[in-house]
Amino acid sequence: MVWRMSSGNGTRRKVGKQQHLCSLVASDRETQAEIQSIFKKVRTYVKPSSGEWSLPDPNVALKHPAKQHKHLQELKLSLNTVKNQLSDKNIQVWHQHTNSTNRAGKVINAVRCAANAEICTQAWCKFYEILGTFNLLPEEDIQNGELNSVHLCEAPGAFITALNHYMKTSESTRYCDWSWAANTLNPYHEANGGSATIADDRLIANTLPWWFFGSDNTGNIMIQKHLLDLQTFVSNMRRVGLVTADGSFDCQENPDEQEALVASLHYCEVTAALLLLSSGGSFVLKMFTIYEHSSVCLLYLLNCCFHTVNVFKPATSKSGNSEVYIVCLNYLSKEAVRPLLSKLIRNYGPTMADREALFPTFLIPESFLKQHEEVCSYFHSLQVETIRENLQLFERVTAEQRQCLEHTRDLVAQEYLQRFQVSFLPRSRWVSRNTVSPACCSVSAGRPLGQKKQTGSFNERRELQTLNWRERFKRSCDGTWIQSHYSEESKTGCVLDGPLSSCLIDSWYIITGAALPAVRNSPFCDVGLLNHLNEALLNTDVDWTLVSPCDSCRPLSAASILSEAAFQTRSLRSKMKKQCLVFGSSSVWTPSENQVEDLTLRFCAEPSPPQRGCVLLHDGEPLYQQQLLGCVMFSLQTLNSGDALLLPVFSALTRVTAAIVLCLHACFGYVSYRCPLPSGVVGALLLCVGFCPKAAAQVLPVLTKVQSCMSQILGGEEDMGEADRQVLQFVPMEELLTGGLTEFLQNMNYEINHQKLHLLFQS
Repeated sequence: MVWRMSSGNGTRRKVGKQQHLCSLVASDRETQAEIQSIFKKVRTYVKPSSGEWSLPDPNVALKHPAKQHKHLQELKLSLNTVKNQLSDKNIQVWHQHTNSTNRAGKVINAVRCAANAEICTQAWCKFYEILGTFNLLPEEDIQNGELNSVHLCEAPGAFITALNHYMKTSESTRYCDWSWAANTLNPYHEANGGSATIADDRLIANTLPWWFFGSDNTGNIMIQKHLLDLQTFVSNMRRVGLVTADGSFDCQENPDEQEALVASLHYCEVTAALLLLSSGGSFVLKMFTIYEHSSVCLLYLLNCCFHTVNVFKPATSKSGNSEVYIVCLNYLSKEAVRPLLSKLIRNYGPTMADREALFPTFLIPESFLKQHEEVCSYFHSLQVETIRENLQLFERVTAEQRQCLEHTRDLVAQEYLQRFQVSFLPRSRWVSRNTVSPACCSVSAGRPLGQKKQTGSFNERRELQTLNWRERFKRSCDGTWIQSHYSEESKTGCVLDGPLSSCLIDSWYIITGAALPAVRNSPFCDVGLLNHLNEALLNTDVDWTLVSPCDSCRPLSAASILSEAAFQTRSLRSKMKKQCLVFGSSSVWTPSENQVEDLTLRFCAEPSPPQRGCVLLHDGEPLYQQQLLGCVMFSLQTLNSGDALLLPVFSALTRVTAAIVLCLHACFGYVSYRCPLPSGVVGALLLCVGFCPKAAAQVLPVLTKVQSCMSQILGGEEDMGEADRQVLQFVPMEELLTGGLTEFLQNMNYEINHQKLHLLFQS
């Protein structure tokens, strides 16, 4: 009888006679050799003793056209031919299948159980494996007791938390002082979206001061000014011993050209590393296939700048994909590379790899090209072998094969824990010690990650792209729901109970940045629904002031909303008549005798919806934000204790509008919303009751500064360097993501975006 590690909870259980034979087979030398080989997928470039691998003259850099290498292009064609066999496979079914055949597929759960790892993702496991495989942390830094690291394209932050775990649990590093800084596309910047932005902000939300987002607040590291500003951002570090770069784009719709699509990003990451690193430092770069001339030049450059360059495929990187990590050790000297580095910085940007070749082919030694081709052939063989095996098992996998696979997966997980000495780290020693705070919980648990969810096969997705947006939308999982009509009975809004006393108003500050071209992302909405809406708006000429209400929908009546306002006001037990300030047309809202029981109505003009050419800006249009802010300030200066406010909002996707809602939460005892509006105008109605003048007196000075800043920008009074900017934020994200505000805004924006899509679909 034999014992086997269960995949469920780590306890051991008995297996029967049939499994006994499988276990014996799985434990033989061949299987053990396979397990060991999984952790040794690495190739190291060996420099000739002649010293012929040296940096070319900077004067010849970026001056010659790229010339592809025949053998490498043959490898590319061969790989794509094999990958094309997957074009008819349903991507979700295929991923489920490859997850089950992935030999290292149980490592993540094993690490979670054994180590209490922070943000324990596949990226965490891959980087921890790199740390355990190479002498990545410079010996000089460890001996001096101080390590500084910079992490590029780092969201959600698993490399940072893996490094923290390694340093806190390893004997040689646990007493070393460690400082870090990171860059990524800002998940809170409304113009960032699509396949490049990671919205998972579990770490970012609680460590914002350590993240560099640049002067325009986007976090785009491919902007030259941001590169130089990042150098200033980390200038307090005595030396930088480690730089990592884990950037990529979602290339699932054009997988054959993944390498070319990310080439410019890799150039920027390498340039940043060469600029930031100190002598003796290490650099880790994620790449994919390395067949193109741009990759050949990049690998040659790294070999000229570092003592050792390794191409490594972690065991925890799915063996069927093209991902590899370039692990560069012992940076030779920044002085030696400075002339070329200066030229790279001058040409730095999102089209670096689209210009002339970094180096002409005739200046790259044959000895390097031969080694590079061998490296490419090795990883090509590994990937092709895995894809073919997965295709074979996809057709049919026997019970015995499945049992052997599962046992091998158990053994690999055990090997990982033992090989890299993964040990437990208490939560108190995590990077984000406030990970259990309301901010983290409300964001990470509550909002989707934003990337488009791939469905169907590659061929089916290609076919969908040939259809118009209406037909594509009908076939989507949201199509039926969006076409359903509203009924008055089904509408109930969330409630914010106030006045909010926890506002840290003294810590509020204004952030300005490049003017938003569109709102593609928001922590305050379902980003998938926003993607649908933006696609519809791109294909439809819309003027929201002219869009007719849907005749089949039954929105809430003005009378029912006013009745609720009166009821909430009466709950204050005040004998005084209360005022309700209504931003809207009196013809819609006025009941008999201009009064609802003890509630007296006063009317003002509501904010104008965004202009016709700004529909993709939603509530991000600066003029709309200024008008909305003006309405709120007027209300806070006009209302008396206990009064009510009815304020329509077009949406609340941006940080500015979210902060305005937070201010209302701080100044009123009760804030709710209703959607659609009785007037038929697109948007939602904020119902605010129980005004608190004392709270308003604290908020108004900040709003006055924000209004002044908006007026200066809209009036063209900013400096020339500040042109085309707008106010992006005035309440810290930590406060916007705390408590119930995020859930309130997500629900409200969900209703608003549903309403807009419904109207566009009906029109």
